[in-house]
Amino acid sequence: MAIRLMPAERSRPPRRRAAVAVSTVLLAVGAGSLQPLSALAATPASAPHSAAADAPGTSTLVKTAQNVTHPGQSTAGHGDTVNWTVGYHSSASADPASATITDAIQGAGESQSFVPGSLSVPPGWTPSWSTDGTTFTSADPGAATTAVRATDPAATSDGTGVRASLLPPVQAAARSTGGDGFTPILYRTPSGDVEAWNIYHHTGPAVPLVVCNDLSSGQACAGGPWPRPLNTTPGPLGSGSTGNVYTPLTPQYVLDPGRPGVVYYPAVAAGAVGVGCLDMGARANCGFVPLLASNGTPSSANGLAGIVATGGKAYGVASTGQVLCMDIAARAACSGQPFARIVPPNHDVPGNTNALYQGSTVVIDGKVFASSAPQNGSTAGGPPALGCFDPATGDVCAGWTTPHPAGPSASAYTYNAFGTWDAAGHATGVCTTDTTAGTPATSCYALDGSPAAAPATGLDALSAGTLVFNPEVVSTDGDLRSYFAVWGGPNPGDTLCYSWTHAAPCAGFPALAGHPGVNGGATRDYGYSYDATTGCLIGLGDAGVLFSMDPASGRSPCVHSGATVELRPSAFYCDGAGGHVQGYTQARLEDIDLAHADLTASTVTVSDTGGDVVARPALPANGIIDLSGISAADHPSLTVTVQLVLTDTSDFTTDNHPALTASFQGDDPQVCLRTMVAADCATTQVTDTATGADSTGALTSNAVSVDVEPGASCRPHVTVDKQICTVASPHACGPGGAGPWAKTSPVGLLGLLGTAYWRITVTNDGPVDAVGVTVNDHTTPQCHIAAGTFTLAAGASAQVWCSSFLLALPLTNTASATYGAALDPPGTPPVTSAPSSAIACSLLCILAKGDRAA
Repeated sequence: MAIRLMPAERSRPPRRRAAVAVSTVLLAVGAGSLQPLSALAATPASAPHSAAADAPGTSTLVKTAQNVTHPGQSTAGHGDTVNWTVGYHSSASADPASATITDAIQGAGESQSFVPGSLSVPPGWTPSWSTDGTTFTSADPGAATTAVRATDPAATSDGTGVRASLLPPVQAAARSTGGDGFTPILYRTPSGDVEAWNIYHHTGPAVPLVVCNDLSSGQACAGGPWPRPLNTTPGPLGSGSTGNVYTPLTPQYVLDPGRPGVVYYPAVAAGAVGVGCLDMGARANCGFVPLLASNGTPSSANGLAGIVATGGKAYGVASTGQVLCMDIAARAACSGQPFARIVPPNHDVPGNTNALYQGSTVVIDGKVFASSAPQNGSTAGGPPALGCFDPATGDVCAGWTTPHPAGPSASAYTYNAFGTWDAAGHATGVCTTDTTAGTPATSCYALDGSPAAAPATGLDALSAGTLVFNPEVVSTDGDLRSYFAVWGGPNPGDTLCYSWTHAAPCAGFPALAGHPGVNGGATRDYGYSYDATTGCLIGLGDAGVLFSMDPASGRSPCVHSGATVELRPSAFYCDGAGGHVQGYTQARLEDIDLAHADLTASTVTVSDTGGDVVARPALPANGIIDLSGISAADHPSLTVTVQLVLTDTSDFTTDNHPALTASFQGDDPQVCLRTMVAADCATTQVTDTATGADSTGALTSNAVSVDVEPGASCRPHVTVDKQICTVASPHACGPGGAGPWAKTSPVGLLGLLGTAYWRITVTNDGPVDAVGVTVNDHTTPQCHIAAGTFTLAAGASAQVWCSSFLLALPLTNTASATYGAALDPPGTPPVTSAPSSAIACSLLCILAKGDRAA
């Protein structure tokens, strides 16, 4: 690609944190890697930068461009896509510090247009778009974009690191709900902050349903006021009583594995039950997938239980007892659903819209199990029951042809369904614990449907009136545990823990752990979410109080901290070139005194792209974890997780925010956008310059211009018509003469010899001007001289008159035109048109019948 560099451009200064020998390599290798792919061999071994780079301590922006449509081509064509890259070299002394890069698209909508979805920013940076160059938003407006921006509030000076804040120990926080919260949904933002979301259960349409708490700050999340309503129509969360979603009694949630921050929840909407979608990162509704109409008879889908996920599908059970299914990747109903009825109908009387399903669902060994308690308001009676659905066959599981009874009487009801495992962690069966006027009773079955003894969880020893909810299943240090949330009767809110590995109540955990330091113990627990990074359980319940709990001791708050950083070096580059990455360096804890942590109990885990553990290094007292021995070629990405067991929380203050940073050694990070060159033939060049700012001051990149070579549709189309005058009259056959003119002169006009008068018409029917037009006529040089050199406008014609004395007849005279395009870059070779001929005839023409004019 032809790139025009500013005269003041020089080599970049070396990276501040790199060793001298490495810096030398970066100057040689990094400069080449930032050049256009087609220009590597032609450009000197130095990279452009702004004039401000000559001042010590000033950061730099380095702009380059690549032709995406025709890689390696030295110019762009009309309609080609150009990738504009800006490399950011930080010289900031403060680390981390805020940095912003802005790229205004020069000639946006005229010479070039933004390609939707093409903005690429390094990890940790936030993209934004503008249609007026002033106001930037978080949504890509597509081709209307006139400027893009990348911002990092905590850019590191080496530029090749990812930073995540350590989560402070989560203190109990009461939230104004307008309804009681259920199991929290944990979401880690791209910046590393941890949010706990919850959707209120059994709450009717219109009222606000969803609330978000920032666990990193201990405050409500940005984007409030909370709670906000949920809607079936995609778009930002609204406010006030404007929702149209009704939530079930015991909701369960599924996180989208391919869309970070997207959670699916069971929802009842007007006319149907199905799956709602919430984008936590965007603070937005992302749709509703109806799975079963709610106007059926004699059994109506008034509500549902679930949802749970297996095999890329999300499953629920309608109050009709039928299994519902959504394909997660497609966000559409599964083929063939709703599937068979696996449990008795539950609160399914027609017309009882929004009636609450009594029961729950669970996935065990790839199969979907559900509990159902058909009480008053159901078309069928009887005690609670368990059923099973096999996704592999799309039907009821073998051994589960009919629902299995799971309760002492028709007056019993259940809120749960949970799995059982043996000491080796193999799934063995399914249970449900129900409640009546007496003590809870647990009913269990093996996976094949045969009756099984209930494990000695302690649930059956709970007081009368105690409610038992679905457990959170956690596997740590080789111990598989279930943490059951219980309350009711004399229990204000407690946790029961059972170890499947040891087939006994959890060692070191109270038989029934209360939370006396949280709301006076009145938590009325519904459930917990395990944060694997910190090793804490985050709980929520009927009291609307969010709290943390140590899974080892049951104490609240959980005095742990931790952070997870995903380091993918290739994500820092977008120019299409290789060789940017030299190797991993280190992960380091910052702004924390590790004398305040139990290092022997704290852990470090380094895993690769597939989740396989690469290393479990000990945490050194200086907080620096060496990653240099891990090959970046063998492991193109690493996830570093540090889990701290604290002895003191004084490092976490409003002004101090400990963090984990993981880094690699490589070239400067890049921001890229793509534009499409306009089809307008008047576009002969596209240009781009980036600006920015960081703690060193304002930044401006070098200007890069890409010449646009016109394609066939943007070139002159020149034709030549050579004719001879058919009368022997200089006046009629001279310049502007009326002729007549023909391709062959009449026999006998010239006798054996004489003067022939020629006319050459040159026409340009192309869209652009032809320049440097000359006429080629080797037989009659006078024609070339008479024509000279001229410009022929698009759609125009020019005529040349000349004559020659002929010494011999017949004679075929051929002419052509050589020309260039007004838009051709310098050095473009000229083009010659097709030839055209005319014949000066004699008596011999009669003998040469085959000699015809071209």
